[in-house]
Amino acid sequence: MDEFQGAATPPPDYEPHIGASRQYMRDIILGVNDGLVSTFLLVAGVVGGGLNTTAVLLTGIAGSVAGMISMAIGEYLATKSQEEVFDAEITLEKYHLIHHREHERNQLRDMLAERGLDGDDLETVVNIIDSNEEAMLNMQAALEFGIVDTERRSPFAAALTSGLLFLAGALPSVIPFAFGTNPNVSLIAAAILSGIGLFAVGAAKTLHTKKNMVLSGAENLAFGIVGGVLAYLVGSLFDRFISS
Repeated sequence: MDEFQGAATPPPDYEPHIGASRQYMRDIILGVNDGLVSTFLLVAGVVGGGLNTTAVLLTGIAGSVAGMISMAIGEYLATKSQEEVFDAEITLEKYHLIHHREHERNQLRDMLAERGLDGDDLETVVNIIDSNEEAMLNMQAALEFGIVDTERRSPFAAALTSGLLFLAGALPSVIPFAFGTNPNVSLIAAAILSGIGLFAVGAAKTLHTKKNMVLSGAENLAFGIVGGVLAYLVGSLFDRFISS
């Protein structure tokens, strides 16, 4: 535990945690990344399949809107279901605390022991927590189920975040086809814009993850490149198959 000991020299400036947006980081990254990747794969596939610019544009717009709606509904239902499970577990935990108090005390003792407490300190902490109903319930919820009120997610916020960011991520793959006439040239423009977006998303998340910005951006970009090439090849093979 030496890493937690205070240093003799003056400490660096206090760095705050991410805050209220932390629990929605998954929705943020998933929404914009899925919009960038899936929409580019969609337009790459249909360009490879020989569709003209107008048809690709319609496909891209339809895919973007469908993806936004699907993402929002999926996140809403998934988050709502998770929150309902948490509520059911907390209700059951209240029942256990009323009718099986000693079992819950022993469970709390075991969980705290796993986290480094022992001896008299362990018993003192267990007794203090057990003496307060709200503290006992909150501690059991946090340690047993990982439920902390400040980390719970709103289904509406999750749906809105992921849906709108999916649409934002889809735009770089759609816009070039609204202004171009050659589908292959528009695809190159879409690839460049989507690639910049993928790298930027991968790099931006390191502001919170503290990982290497370039490596994270390159990793995100690499997945998009591989997916785009495969989608284009599938479309090309399909075009050749139906044309033969």
